Amino acid sequence: MEKIPLTARGFAALDAELKKLKSVERPAVIRAIAEAREHGDLSENAEYHAAREKQSFIEGRIKELEAVISRADVIDPARLSGPVKFGATVEIVDEDTEEAKTFQIVGEYEADVDAGLLNMKSPIARALIGKEEGDSVEVRTPGGTRSYEIVAVRFV
Repeated sequence: MEKIPLTARGFAALDAELKKLKSVERPAVIRAIAEAREHGDLSENAEYHAAREKQSFIEGRIKELEAVISRADVIDPARLSGPVKFGATVEIVDEDTEEAKTFQIVGEYEADVDAGLLNMKSPIARALIGKEEGDSVEVRTPGGTRSYEIVAVRFV
């Protein structure tokens, strides 16, 4: 089985979600199903069907999280150095607009572009990996090709 790279923060977030699903969400939906059953005819009971659908989602997410956590390879970016790689926090500047952005390159299960966490398989991350401070990279995006300069690379 292939290992899934995660930062310690990403691993902790997935583990916390798993614990919440098992200890809070699962028991709550089981109670909701039992309560809906008490209302009689299940074929026309919208509450019952909604609760069963939610239970199915919760059980699926629990299985997914357990699989990810069991294959997790927790990497501490503070122990790394050198060119851009998984865990690096990279500050880039768009060479056309001078707009600065900062991203940390993380695994797909903890990626959140709005929070500055960039999936290592994304076009921008793939272009940055292996490069160093001062390098210029071209990234093909749906909106066209963009050029970025790497201003800083930190491992924290």
